[in-house]
This record gives sequence, C-alpha cells and structure tokens, in this order.
Amino acid sequence: MTLIVTARDGESGDQLLSRFTKLVQRDGILREVKRRRHFISNGERARLARQQAARRRARALRSKMRRAAARGTNNR
Repeated sequence: MTLIVTARDGESGDQLLSRFTKLVQRDGILREVKRRRHFISNGERARLARQQAARRRARALRSKMRRAAARGTNNR
C-alpha cells in the first residue's frame, strides 16, 4: 500500500505533516505494522480471540447485573 500526500498551494510543512499523520492513522498502517511485528500462529490467534470474547461476555454480564441491581433498589 502506497500513501502519497502532495503539498497543496500555500500549505506549510507542519500542515502537510499533520495531514499525512491523519491519513496514516485512518488507514491503520501503524496498527498493521504492530500486528505483524511478531508471528502469531493461527491456533494462537484463535485462542486469543476466544479469550477476548470471554472477557467481553464477562464484562457484559457484570454490566447487566449492575443494571438489574440498580433497578431492584430503586423499585422498593
């Protein structure tokens, strides 16, 4: 993937750099570089995805229980 940013008329170097930085962030280039920094096998990737899903489920359950408890105390 090639990212090209050309200077506009009257655009300073700082503005050009700022625009380039925004494009890099929006395209996710740095995220991809960090992800590829270390090799992760498909099995390891699946295991990490399962762990992350379990954390999401646990967080959702805690949040649901908190909301239910809050509703229960207000109704008395």
